[in-house]
Amino acid sequence: MKALTWQGKRDVRVADVPDPAIKESTDAIIRVTSSGICGSDLHLYEVLGPFLGPGDILGHEAMGVVEETGADVTHIRPGDRVVIPFNISCGHCYTCGLGLFAQCETTQVREYGMGAALFGYTKLYGQVPGGQAEYLRVPQAQFGPIKVPEGPPDERFVYLSDVLPTAWQAVQWADIPEGGTVAVFGLGPIGQMCARIAAHLGRRAIGVDLVPERLDMARRHGVEVVDSARTDDVPEAIMALTGGRGADSVIEAVGMEAHGSPVAKVAHTLTGLLPDRAAAPLMSRVGVDRLAALNQSIGAVRRGGTISVIGVYGGMTDPLPMLQIFDKGLTLRMGQAHVKRWIDDLMPLVTGDADPLGVLDLATHRLPLAEAPHAYDIFQKKQDGAIKVLLNP
Repeated sequence: MKALTWQGKRDVRVADVPDPAIKESTDAIIRVTSSGICGSDLHLYEVLGPFLGPGDILGHEAMGVVEETGADVTHIRPGDRVVIPFNISCGHCYTCGLGLFAQCETTQVREYGMGAALFGYTKLYGQVPGGQAEYLRVPQAQFGPIKVPEGPPDERFVYLSDVLPTAWQAVQWADIPEGGTVAVFGLGPIGQMCARIAAHLGRRAIGVDLVPERLDMARRHGVEVVDSARTDDVPEAIMALTGGRGADSVIEAVGMEAHGSPVAKVAHTLTGLLPDRAAAPLMSRVGVDRLAALNQSIGAVRRGGTISVIGVYGGMTDPLPMLQIFDKGLTLRMGQAHVKRWIDDLMPLVTGDADPLGVLDLATHRLPLAEAPHAYDIFQKKQDGAIKVLLNP
């Protein structure tokens, strides 16, 4: 089959690889019909090379049609249309029982001290082949796959794999009071949906970004925006929009890709140039992240407010302004999305005709798998108006 493989920093290639096969009785094989490129895939493209191997298959936002199932997979069968959550969870362990599916004890990658395995996402998360491919082996398929109805286009459902549950969790974790305001830092796909979900739930959403196309998309969906490229002091701008108090809640949807941190940018660059045996310990033991967005979030939230961090970070000792966090009495919540926890909330919003979250207005590019290297390039460089890219094998 054809699959997108990692070959080195900023070097991804479509290659012929062996077809996946059933290995365990809890496996399934799906024929992929759509797969998204996630902002966190850019960390693999740019920074997390020390934890990848040449030939690793990328992608964790897949949906498709069931081709084959193991003996213990009974809730889906060949021919069913399914979405595959990006995290791999068993559904029956202690943490799954708590609804903490991203911490599944069955698939935890204990070698690296990490949580549940993920599709297409480095040795840190199990080195499981991903879904930017023609076919995908799905472990723990007795629980994970989400059946969706026939008929509507893939764009109705593919975001249930990651974007929508991640954004929904970020809003829930933000604990926005009724009638309150949330500032969303970063208007990539996750930030766009965070703002739309908050507005759908009756909250005021203010989005912060510097990319014109992202700002325009947010405006189309009724989101107030702050253009950080034209604003000297973003927290002050948020203060001015909230009567001098600050936002009740902030969602930080940027993570390690934040602009405006030149020292950390150098750390990213140097780490990416080191051989893997040197770079991996460096990333595991020191602070290498760009913290501009997180620091601005701390400044923009009101006293006693909540910051929900959904952007991905990779450093172990990144410096935080603990005095400010403590003095303001802030609550911080963060972590990978527990995908299946939120599906019952989200499914009614994507199956009706109304499309209240505007899922049909998120993808800016729909490209064949063969053009995936080009898709990564324009997405990473924020060129050609690329906000969300879907690949079709």
